[in-house]
Amino acid sequence: MTLTRRTLIRAGLAGSAATLAGLAPTVRAQATTRLRVGYLHTPAVDGHIWLGQASGAWARRGLELQLTQFTTGLELFQAMIGGSLDVLSTGAVVSNFPARGQGKVFLVNNIEYATAQLWVRDDAVKTLADLKGRQISTTTGTTAHVFLDRALRSANLDPAKDVQLVNQRMAEAVTAFVSGAVPAVALWTPFDNVVKQKVPGARKLVDASAFFPQAAIMGGWAARNDFYDANKPALAALIAAWSEVNDQLVGNLDAAAEQLQRAQYKDVPLAEFKESMKFSKYYTSAEWRSRYADGTVTRWLQQVTDFFAVAGNIARPVPASGYFDPQLYLQTVKG
Repeated sequence: MTLTRRTLIRAGLAGSAATLAGLAPTVRAQATTRLRVGYLHTPAVDGHIWLGQASGAWARRGLELQLTQFTTGLELFQAMIGGSLDVLSTGAVVSNFPARGQGKVFLVNNIEYATAQLWVRDDAVKTLADLKGRQISTTTGTTAHVFLDRALRSANLDPAKDVQLVNQRMAEAVTAFVSGAVPAVALWTPFDNVVKQKVPGARKLVDASAFFPQAAIMGGWAARNDFYDANKPALAALIAAWSEVNDQLVGNLDAAAEQLQRAQYKDVPLAEFKESMKFSKYYTSAEWRSRYADGTVTRWLQQVTDFFAVAGNIARPVPASGYFDPQLYLQTVKG
């Protein structure tokens, strides 16, 4: 397990950085609960986290997030299962380990509508069918892999037989593509910016939006099983703070993008970052509430769990209805 960056941020000191309207930095005097939180550095996953830190939303609910960045959701869950994290925020992997009985899902961030993308550099590859017999780099077991599997099958290609998947960490997968070692890469944003900058002739063949909602890929939050059972008030506080941040983000996506780019994604040009924020599908907290209540979120989680059950050879997967609890959200966020 490799940690790329470790940060300990005291949320009570971050209120002065707030720029989104309606998120006052004043912190009520109350006991503080420290949560050890793992995350991935991609806006679909950590956008809410950083906006909440900057506005003081977590602190106002009595939370202090001890943040640790990871490279993949697989490493995130391994760390949480090992006991070094209480909760995590990740992408499609949120539908994987909980299906193995390892973690409870209690909150979703967004739908990674077009964050997963397939890029090619060979002019001979005009369609998905043209990938037959070729190498494709990606990180298996992740959002990119779930998307790639769906894309290949849509062209009647068997991912296990008709192409050669090269499993690498995403940074290495993109490097292999940039160097010309492989003709195609399935990635997630913002790695697409590296491709556009270093391989001007590369083309985005398709992205995950082509398969929505039949293959809706959600990112979200999971807690360690024992932590979930014993700390419902802290998780409810996290949901309440998240809801506040989420509605400000949805209400002014441009302002949220500008703040995130300035503070956390300086290496991505602002115009490109604003565009990449649109690759995720966000809903208001009230809209999410209806999707929790009517079973939509459970069904979307199950769609991805079905993929992992086959790809990951999970013998008796826990269904999404067993590892996802909508009740904390429904009790905390009122319509």
